[in-house]
Amino acid sequence: MSGGRGGAGADGNSGYGHRRFQRSRSHFTDRITADGRDGWPVEAGRYRLVVSRACPWASRAVISRRLLGLEDALSMAVADPIQDDRSWRFTLDPDDRDPVLGIRHLSEAYDRRETGYPSGVSVPAIVDVPSGRLVTNDYQRITLDLATEWRALHRPGAPDLYPEELRAEIDTVMAEVYEDVNNGVYRAGFARGQEEYEEACAAVFRRLELLSSRLARQRYLVGDTITEADVRLFTTLVRFDAVYHGHFKCNRRKLTEDPVLWAYARDLYQTPGFGDTVDFDHVKRHYYQVHTGINPTRIVPVGPDLAGWPTPHGRERLGGRPFGNGTAPGPVRADEEVPARGRP
Repeated sequence: MSGGRGGAGADGNSGYGHRRFQRSRSHFTDRITADGRDGWPVEAGRYRLVVSRACPWASRAVISRRLLGLEDALSMAVADPIQDDRSWRFTLDPDDRDPVLGIRHLSEAYDRRETGYPSGVSVPAIVDVPSGRLVTNDYQRITLDLATEWRALHRPGAPDLYPEELRAEIDTVMAEVYEDVNNGVYRAGFARGQEEYEEACAAVFRRLELLSSRLARQRYLVGDTITEADVRLFTTLVRFDAVYHGHFKCNRRKLTEDPVLWAYARDLYQTPGFGDTVDFDHVKRHYYQVHTGINPTRIVPVGPDLAGWPTPHGRERLGGRPFGNGTAPGPVRADEEVPARGRP
């Protein structure tokens, strides 16, 4: 699904909002592992992560890669936020081609892997550079494997985003966040009828209220450090007022109107590895210009005011150690910095 999982459907971008919303499962679920059991061993420089900064699912991988210090081991391609009906394009690069893979559309890497694949072309995707073939588009698994299978290539001081002793609780929290929040905003936004919309919207805000209560007592979702659960919630929260509140009609209240969630989101945004990967320009232009079934004029609103994101959040009073026994990542690489127009 555009803005979440993939390229345009059979009826193009205009179909969004006119067909029943269903989150597609990842079709290519091979894993890149330390032992290479699926035929894809972890190897520095072999793979390329393809993302859109507009997409919350891809943004998980962007954040994880940066927190773990995998920039030199796993190169990254950033697609144009405006898809055409062939999917994600590399029109941000010279000659409209990815400089490493040499392709114009991500679909070319999919086609080299398989023809006639279902579910469209989605990001995040990891491509094998030597063959130009897609390896995986399993958005639920990619970040977990970056945190666990890629350990040998992590930077010194990398945090443990998926600590073994907390995995059962992390998995439970992530499942609830996925169903009602990550995916829930899409079910509301692409609803085809009033009842369907109201049910989805109610579920979004029920879960946000529960999360707000939880986070009023603790700085992070699970334990006293940042985990994968925080990464997954953040990528929806950071887009909430910019697109989900208006474009997807999740307008019972804004993120900025919930003191706890707004402070939590700012805390993460100001943590190295989170906010420095967010491009609000890409986010807004993608949703408002690609989903023409919802927004046929393709007009991108000028708001909301983003000036609050860098303001003090006060969450330090809850304690917590953002990176556990590790350290913060260093400065963003010059070639991966978000342009000024995408920042508050």
